[in-house]
Amino acid sequence: MKSTSKAFVLSALLAGTVSVALPNSDAADKGALIASADGRQVVKSKLKGRIEREVMQAEELMAKRDYAGAAERFHDAMNKNTKNVTAIAGYGLALGKQFKLDAAEEQIDKALQLDPSNAMAHVGKAMVAMNRLQSSNVTILKQRDSMLKMAESECRTALQSDPYSPDGHYYLAQSLKEQGRLDEAAAEYKEAIKSDDKMSEAYAGLGLTKLAQNSLGEAGAAFKQAVEINSGNSTGHYGLGRVYLGQGQVDAALKELNTALYQNRNSAPVHLTLGECYNTQGNTVAAIKEFQESIRIKAENPDAYLHIADIREARGDLEFSLAELRSGLELMPGNPDLLTRIGDESLRLEKLDDAIKAYEQVLNNNPSHAAAAGKGLTRAYYLKSAKDAGGAFLSSNDYETAKRQIDKAIALNPNDMELRLAAAKLRLMSGETVDLKTIATPRTDGERIAYAEALLAQNDFKGANEQMGIVIGSATDMKQAFAVGDLALMIKDLDDAQAAYKKAQTFPGGEERAQRGMDLVAKARETARQDLTMADDLAKRKQINSAVDKYHAAVFDDPKNGDSRIGLARALEQMKPTKPTDLREAAVQIKAYIALTPTLPPKENEKLTKKITSLQEKAYKLEQKAKGK
Repeated sequence: MKSTSKAFVLSALLAGTVSVALPNSDAADKGALIASADGRQVVKSKLKGRIEREVMQAEELMAKRDYAGAAERFHDAMNKNTKNVTAIAGYGLALGKQFKLDAAEEQIDKALQLDPSNAMAHVGKAMVAMNRLQSSNVTILKQRDSMLKMAESECRTALQSDPYSPDGHYYLAQSLKEQGRLDEAAAEYKEAIKSDDKMSEAYAGLGLTKLAQNSLGEAGAAFKQAVEINSGNSTGHYGLGRVYLGQGQVDAALKELNTALYQNRNSAPVHLTLGECYNTQGNTVAAIKEFQESIRIKAENPDAYLHIADIREARGDLEFSLAELRSGLELMPGNPDLLTRIGDESLRLEKLDDAIKAYEQVLNNNPSHAAAAGKGLTRAYYLKSAKDAGGAFLSSNDYETAKRQIDKAIALNPNDMELRLAAAKLRLMSGETVDLKTIATPRTDGERIAYAEALLAQNDFKGANEQMGIVIGSATDMKQAFAVGDLALMIKDLDDAQAAYKKAQTFPGGEERAQRGMDLVAKARETARQDLTMADDLAKRKQINSAVDKYHAAVFDDPKNGDSRIGLARALEQMKPTKPTDLREAAVQIKAYIALTPTLPPKENEKLTKKITSLQEKAYKLEQKAKGK
């Protein structure tokens, strides 16, 4: 047995060229270190054992969510063996859990260099990517789709090496959920739970997925399991709050949400849901405060902007509502929910070109939102056509563009009756004959409203009133009644708007908002009356062109006013030079006048009917003459 110096043995040990065993304490007291074949094996075994114990201790701390303690243990193991891949990857994971993402990625990349197939390191890459996406950094957010795909790929690689990795299944589920692939995400959360039935965060993730699928019962069960395993799981408490809110249990929701907020003060979703609770209770000041706090924490959160817009709109502050939506769009350009709502608000403010631009952007870039955007676009074109004094819209490229856009929306949603009715309304605007009964019989409130709009486009006021009457009569709460009233006001159906607001007024808490709505109806009627008075005065003075413009404005403001219709028809007849388009429009306006005047004496009705025939014949002759026939 060869004796050697302590310095040599230690340096050799550090260099990895020799392993030594400390002999018994007596020999140690004498400062003797003996290197031998047996001694090398003993020291190597003891050193390996210490490293393995530290790794095991670190993994136990990870399971207890003590990520700082786990990082310390993994780091100790790394110091004893700089090539211990498990320790390096574990250290990276522990740092990533603490959102020390740059340092985490550095360690995970180091582990992958040593072992490209290491499952823990691939999971770590996915975790870092998912955690980075919680940032508000615009550069990162622009890479969202690619980062989610990368996280998915890393998890699938990890699961090839370790099919039972709970973290592998969990982060795969996270990436799938964020991609909207909810069924696949739910399956992966369940796989994570099979591998580790104490994985509280997997239950919480499953709950969020079921919540997104509107399965409140399954979501609630998953969230309860999450907090039973770990009462400190703030996501579990948040999820229960959302479930209770969805079930109408606002007080129970607030209790869970406040628990979640205590555990995580900077949770944007918790503040968002608190705002929804307060808004449900009618405390809009507290609601806006919570929505704004949610935006402060996570600015790229469309729901918060939409909720604030809801409150502004309910107060009648449409311009403020639109400004809120546009501020959200600055951070999330192209967001279909914000763009569709901007289109809706622009319509109500009669900013028709802005509405058309917003809807077209959704149709061109977000096929999954084509139905809502298509309906809004048709409504915008309908109002633009009604407002246009010279029929220029129907003869412009805009009209052909509109038809193509609606056809595209229908191709994506072939069974959507509302879209098909929207397309019919567009054809009716151009003077085509359309039998609405061949499309389908409306069965839902949305379909009845779309059907009523199409009936209005062909001046079937009685049929439109019947459909709207059914919708208003079926409104079971204040929110539904206001929605119908607001829509009717938007399309200038003032009678039905007033009826809907009166219905809303009967519900508790709806009095003030209903009165604002009825005031808007009265204002629209007064505007139409003033336009009609001025139009009549201009017609008497033989200022026909100006009179036609004012009659058009009066008809736009109140399409169901018969006096505006007949006045416009008479003025159009007097237009010089005589044009077929003016004569045909005059005939349409007389038809509308007859439909709006059910008490018209039979002789007058017959006289006007003959007038319609005469105008159409005259228009036809002028067209033939222009063609040289």
